[in-house]
Amino acid sequence: MKMKAWMRRAKSNLSIIRELLTFFWQNKLWWMIPMIVVFLLLGFFIIFTQSAAVVPFIYTLF
Repeated sequence: MKMKAWMRRAKSNLSIIRELLTFFWQNKLWWMIPMIVVFLLLGFFIIFTQSAAVVPFIYTLF
């Protein structure tokens, strides 16, 4: 039962992403897609580096 609910939510989320990409493509905003992907990756990077175990490796990058 829980798996079906999860699949429905995942399908709903994917349809939102598909609709957003379709909007960008139809309105000739396809050049913004790489920029949005970079922002999302940067956001995930910030969220996942909140762990204290990762901090020493972050300092070596900068």
